[in-house]
Amino acid sequence: MNVIILGSGGCVSTPRACCSCRVCTEARQKGFPYARTGCSLFIEDVNLLIDTPEDINASLNNSGIRKVEHILYSHCDPDHTMGMRVIEQLKMDWLANSLGKKPDNPIEVASLPAILEDIKKQGTKYGSAIEYYEAKGLIYTKKIRTLKYDNIFVELIPADEQEHVTIFIISSNSKTIIYAPCDVKPFPKSEKFQGADLLIIGNTIVGNVLKNGFVLNEDNPLRKELFTLDEIDIIRKQYDIKEVIITHLEEDWGKSYDDYKELEKELDGIHFAYDGLKIQL
Repeated sequence: MNVIILGSGGCVSTPRACCSCRVCTEARQKGFPYARTGCSLFIEDVNLLIDTPEDINASLNNSGIRKVEHILYSHCDPDHTMGMRVIEQLKMDWLANSLGKKPDNPIEVASLPAILEDIKKQGTKYGSAIEYYEAKGLIYTKKIRTLKYDNIFVELIPADEQEHVTIFIISSNSKTIIYAPCDVKPFPKSEKFQGADLLIIGNTIVGNVLKNGFVLNEDNPLRKELFTLDEIDIIRKQYDIKEVIITHLEEDWGKSYDDYKELEKELDGIHFAYDGLKIQL
């Protein structure tokens, strides 16, 4: 199983536009892996993309992706969906379409039923973007809970009672990756997480002192929404997960690629994602 973290950034990409802080300045000068695009994952074995943040086109180009055949969505937040216009770039032939011709092999777009319904509500005054792409023959949509492509099996575990957020369990040849990019606190209980080889998880606060010296006090409401590193370690030990990679790294944390590499030396079994990180299991 070959997986690429296409984008490791958070709600805001790094560098943030017009920001001259240390982290953004360095990212602007050096590019990847100091730069970070929106949170997304790619399974090379079956050309499967999870989420389409606004800068997904740049992420796909950065990792040299040549084909996307399937798109899954974790939830409907804008930083995970608003790059869905990449579907046009992947499949639209405007000249052929002007003659009424539809492309061969439309992209499958799928998720839990409630999430797919959420995404169908996104669009412009002209209507739903996803429904437009489906009408043009660029995609077809599917409500799913599991799927299997060749030797890759994916199970979608709801992270909330209303099933508006999902966690992906991706498995192949006795190897298992849990992908939980966003809005998964509290972390749901499931024996299906037990013994996973890797947990890729997002929305984690990294440190108590953040950008511009901001101190994250114990009563800060972010602590109710986001995991601390200690809480991630508890999840890892609870389910006997071999390794953890933290993704969805916010520019607001005020840490560079080098800062995260240094921090890794102090942690046991916890690493930090970067754009283009390749994982082979």
